[in-house]
Amino acid sequence: MAGFMPLCLSTTFSKFSFRLAYSFSYNLFQFCGHTWILANTVARFLMFGQDALADTFYSVGFVMSLCQLLSILELFHIADGIEKARLLPRFIQVMEKNLLLIMIIMLEELQSKPVVCVQLFFWNVLDLLRYPHELLCVMDTPSSTMLWTRYTLWIPLYILTVIVEAATIYQALPYAEQTASQSCPLNSTTAPNSHLPLVLALYLPALTLGASLTVGQLLKERHHHLEKWNRKRK
Repeated sequence: MAGFMPLCLSTTFSKFSFRLAYSFSYNLFQFCGHTWILANTVARFLMFGQDALADTFYSVGFVMSLCQLLSILELFHIADGIEKARLLPRFIQVMEKNLLLIMIIMLEELQSKPVVCVQLFFWNVLDLLRYPHELLCVMDTPSSTMLWTRYTLWIPLYILTVIVEAATIYQALPYAEQTASQSCPLNSTTAPNSHLPLVLALYLPALTLGASLTVGQLLKERHHHLEKWNRKRK
């Protein structure tokens, strides 16, 4: 019995240390990835001007796709208790980005449009407002400034991001129709891209509904965290 207690404590500590190291590594990777994407995008725009907008996605698309694919893990983080957050708004945000990213990859003609560059810019700004706060929380050194930025400034920027996402889908509709017509020249409805225009048209109201639910949840989350912070300071 005397040897059992130290063994349990050692196992618990090892598990806690692993979760802490994993959470820190994940958030650091996402922070570095999005920092590189944003720096690359801004540097290219400053060097080449509007000409850089045409091939920005080709320059940062792989890293962006990797970061967004790994963001699916955040749903398991919340479910497992590694991260303290609401599951529904995070699920909507993750699916929004990944579905739109798949659409951009499928429609190569869309990748050179300025709206895609603006979309990537807003996505990275949002994530760079979130991951530093998560890193500070993992290190148990939260900052009131980062807390306010994460839960207050983040909400209006998210609304702007959703508006840009809707504009991206709207601009993608003609290319989706063109791709659908080319993929089924014999009016076949079994081609994988034949229903893409309809899917995008239906996704617009779904995006609006999902964003409305997310903003409502984010406002509740903001109230909870700021109230918790104020109680801790007292």
